Amino acid sequence: MDANRVTQLIGMALEEDLGDRGDITARACIPAGREGQARIEARQAGVVCGLQILQQVFERVAGERPLSVIHLVKDGDAVQPMQRLVEIRGSLAAILEAERTALNFFQRLSGIASATAELVACAGEGGTRVLDTRKTLPGWRSLDKYAVACGGGHNHRQGLYDMFLIKENHIRGAGGIAQAVERARELRGREGLDCRIEIEVESLDELEQALAARAEIVMLDNFAPRDVDRAVEHAAGRAQLEVSGGITKESLASYARRGVDFISVGALTHSVRAFDCSLLVEEVQA
Repeated sequence: MDANRVTQLIGMALEEDLGDRGDITARACIPAGREGQARIEARQAGVVCGLQILQQVFERVAGERPLSVIHLVKDGDAVQPMQRLVEIRGSLAAILEAERTALNFFQRLSGIASATAELVACAGEGGTRVLDTRKTLPGWRSLDKYAVACGGGHNHRQGLYDMFLIKENHIRGAGGIAQAVERARELRGREGLDCRIEIEVESLDELEQALAARAEIVMLDNFAPRDVDRAVEHAAGRAQLEVSGGITKESLASYARRGVDFISVGALTHSVRAFDCSLLVEEVQA
């Protein structure tokens, strides 16, 4: 997780929420100096993620006002409905000012971690790894991918700079599968890049071309299960195989049983459902 990016995102989120007047409702309703205690509790089963970011939001809003954040769980922990996750003690106004921004970070990241954990469980113990993609919220990539890792998944490439992933349009631009792989290999050698070469194929014929070109990973795009069986048999370990395209919780287990190395799921980050939790003030000091 990129610490500098997290700091920037927190700053932008707070500026968006507080503007130049701050929380006018809290200023109106909460006497200066009043302290209290609040809890964050889960409303669903899942996997939590983003506790340190949540804490940073509360501490940044509090500034010089007294405030402490106590974690009762840690990132990557499985939790149950109504479980107490966090306690916050100190300035009541600061707690209320930070609440929504802190929960926005925590709920999104916990939602990603929870969805990932469900798919990892579906993949079983056969060794198939569940991967994320680059379909992340702009600016949030390092956070989204951290959440996937907390859920037991694995990160695919971080961006366009750390792995060759040759897709349909690259193949057309290069003049064919063999030419695209060879060009990637030449650039890797010329610039001394420590990057693997993966190529996307849409048929068994294209798979054979990719294997002949010595691609290191082959992405089987939108392959039916029976065609994945044939691809695994045909590849016979000559390249690692990744399945991608329209994978759901219901279909993932079937693909994993077929012996592929990776299954990538864009929905982990582009269609995340926020983790359900609430912050409740439970004690107010007079």
